[in-house]
Amino acid sequence: MGVAVLVIDMQKGYFENPELAGRQQHLVGQCNQLILQATGAGVPVLLVCTVHQRDKSTWTLNMLEDDQGFAFEGGETGELVPRLAASGLPKLAKTRDSAFMGTDLLMRLRNWGTDTLVLAGVSSHNCIAQTGADAFAHNFRVIYAKDAMASTNEEYADRMLAILCDEYRQELADSVTVKRCLAGGNTVQ
Repeated sequence: MGVAVLVIDMQKGYFENPELAGRQQHLVGQCNQLILQATGAGVPVLLVCTVHQRDKSTWTLNMLEDDQGFAFEGGETGELVPRLAASGLPKLAKTRDSAFMGTDLLMRLRNWGTDTLVLAGVSSHNCIAQTGADAFAHNFRVIYAKDAMASTNEEYADRMLAILCDEYRQELADSVTVKRCLAGGNTVQ
């Protein structure tokens, strides 16, 4: 069995938020470091992106209530942030906070022989946390790459991650610990 890295929602639209805008360059650097370490160790990396349709068919309840869409397919807010080391990496489109909801993520992870996920990107308190909770439901171990994550609300993020780490025995790890995990490599050919 092995490790896989999910880099979640590193898209332009998320960094329009003032809480994330000032952290974009640093976060891209941290995600790039994680991507390079993973690919260098033969660990699969998947770029998870939110993609919605303009016809409202994929919108969440709050988007429908506010009559305001986001991250439209082909639109600028849905594009990956500049300088993210994304070349050649597979992508997964999602329409909900969890990368498992309505996607083929579980099949991909099973095909890779994955038992542990390293999660990075934005936002810690919703998309990353929900993906982590659903990973637990599918019996995956989860490591949150805290140096390669950010949130629009750090107070919520701290609370969510504390609950997930305590209740689900998931780990919030610094870059040194994550690097050590990735160095174990993967059995994927």
